[in-house]
Amino acid sequence: MALRGSGVLCSVSNTVEITSVFGGSSRLLHLPKSHPIHCNMVSARTTFWSGHLKLQNKEPSGSPLRPCRVKREDNNQTADVESVSVDENTLKQDLKTAIQEENYVEAAKIRDKIKELQEDNKASVLSANARFYQSFRNGDLAAMQSLWSKSGNPCCVHPGAKGITGYDYVMESWELVWMNYEFPLQIELKDVETHVRGEVGYVTCMEFVKTKGSSSWGAQFVSNVFERIDGQWFICIHHASPVDI
Repeated sequence: MALRGSGVLCSVSNTVEITSVFGGSSRLLHLPKSHPIHCNMVSARTTFWSGHLKLQNKEPSGSPLRPCRVKREDNNQTADVESVSVDENTLKQDLKTAIQEENYVEAAKIRDKIKELQEDNKASVLSANARFYQSFRNGDLAAMQSLWSKSGNPCCVHPGAKGITGYDYVMESWELVWMNYEFPLQIELKDVETHVRGEVGYVTCMEFVKTKGSSSWGAQFVSNVFERIDGQWFICIHHASPVDI
């Protein structure tokens, strides 16, 4: 997702209007006054998506947040359930014990296990990242909903905007961003790097996106943070910063 242009500072609001540069009707996202969303959306210049926020200081009508619409009930992109049988911290403690006991043969075996576990964890995080981009590419809201962590306070930073926090609000933001797209999108990733520290992993990359009918690519530097819950990796932070190309 990409935004370009000079920033426009926005204050806290409970009503957000987003309009696609590709035309179509505007849509309002009503948020409760207590919802901490601050945005500095930017004007369109050379990329595939843009929008503006209309701030209104009035009570929203009806429910403060309507449910996300699931675009596809039959989701074939089911997240793989990982079975984590050995904890890395336990192996590191075993390694320390083996070295203290001068059992170097055992220590070497444990080092190999730690290395294999770390590589497996990186592969699992990369797989979760690939599922995220598959749902993004296809505009598959059902898949996107299944990939995000529902615990804690997940955060999504679309290009040119400050963070949107909370699972329901993050899902609503994806639906609004996608409302005028024709799918599938063209998405390419470059300079992908993966890191895992215990129950948290993250992927950094350059993201290039092109919509149907557009002659140019939008470029973003992206950080996707994942947390492992019951052996499965869920995205908890998506942060995309626009880059001029």
